[in-house]
Amino acid sequence: MTTFDHDLFVIGGGSGGVRAARVAAQTGARVALAEESRYGGTCVIRGCVPKKLMVFASEFPALMAQARDYGWAVTDGALDWSAFRARLDGELDRLEGVYRGILRNNGVTMFDQRATLVDPHTVELADGQRVTAAHILIATGGRPVRPDIPGAELGMLSDDIFRMDQLPGSVLILGGGYIACEFACILNGLGVATTLYYRGAQVLRGFDDEARGLVADEMEQSGIAMHMGTNILSLERDGAGIRVTATNGDERHFDAVLFATGRAPNTAELGLDALGVTLKRGGAIAVDDYSQTAVPSIFAVGDVTDRVNLTPVAIREGMAFVETVFKGNPTKPDHALIPTAVFTQPEMGSVGLSEEAARDHGPIEVYATSFRPMRTSFIGRPTRVLMKLIVCADTRRVLGCHIVAPNAGEMIQLAGIAVKMGATKEQFDATCAVHPTMAEELVTMAKPVRTA
Repeated sequence: MTTFDHDLFVIGGGSGGVRAARVAAQTGARVALAEESRYGGTCVIRGCVPKKLMVFASEFPALMAQARDYGWAVTDGALDWSAFRARLDGELDRLEGVYRGILRNNGVTMFDQRATLVDPHTVELADGQRVTAAHILIATGGRPVRPDIPGAELGMLSDDIFRMDQLPGSVLILGGGYIACEFACILNGLGVATTLYYRGAQVLRGFDDEARGLVADEMEQSGIAMHMGTNILSLERDGAGIRVTATNGDERHFDAVLFATGRAPNTAELGLDALGVTLKRGGAIAVDDYSQTAVPSIFAVGDVTDRVNLTPVAIREGMAFVETVFKGNPTKPDHALIPTAVFTQPEMGSVGLSEEAARDHGPIEVYATSFRPMRTSFIGRPTRVLMKLIVCADTRRVLGCHIVAPNAGEMIQLAGIAVKMGATKEQFDATCAVHPTMAEELVTMAKPVRTA
């Protein structure tokens, strides 16, 4: 019988890898984990967490303006970026310490260095040490991609935003996904003159058309210069700034350029090809329903598999892996009806099918209302919100829920429970409204606005 150093070796100390390592160790398994960067991965160190804290910081100017309209004697003041960044760095250090503590307290052996695969049961660390394991889990996540254009090295990637020494006076953001839109709102809120270029016809492709249209309208109304059907041809250093040549013929100067044009899985130089691990187009690891690769002893979870690239999904995939391999309970991670939020201003929350996608599944009814919420209509602001339900005309089941409003992320988490349970429109209607709230519209829309 072959004896291994460990029962499980995890490559990657992000959300999925750490959760799998911890839960596996709690079964009595001997577990090791290697991380070449910082524990916590993209979400904790250079993604969800620092981004959300920047969202909070960026909301205060609008809140102070609202406070004045409500009668408070409030002055705008100015953000001390260096003070904010110092506090942010301290919080990320604290959270990394929490992740390290979780692993240490559960007896996981940690290697603070890069690991690559030698054979189906062996990894080699950067210092040359080789370690064997019965099972290997790859959870190396993804990274932002820099476009292939002249002068691209002058632009920032999303990782760089959290390390800026000072805020730029002006910024151009290239991209139309949730990262581009979120950072456009953040930087605009922090007082940076913000322009967004996107090659497509509308931002947030893949989300409900009506919902993303309202988000785009609100972004533009907040002062973000939105240019659809526009891409960058080249960047050149221009004094302290950057001169950008665009496909629409414009040449403009910006203090900074941020590329938010997609992410790629971290699979390069891991030794996967030599072992027969199948990679999909774009470099993601191909896995079956149980996160197992073409090599039986090697599994993968999280963004490196490019299934559903969300932190809570990576965590669930890691837990399903442990159930399958270490608890003898074959478990498929559930990728259906996952609620998600885009932290623009206002936020967008979504679960289930968009109106456009639902049309392909049969007859539907669309219930929607857009209105000025009480908080801002009271002070004469034109801001609008959207509440929308997509309903199957035959079964009456709610197929999708889409919300554009402040705190839409909080609302969609709760609405997601009902949609996941298969609630019908009549069950939504039977729920008493909480008044006065924005979300009460989800249970008071009596008639469809259209059918398809």
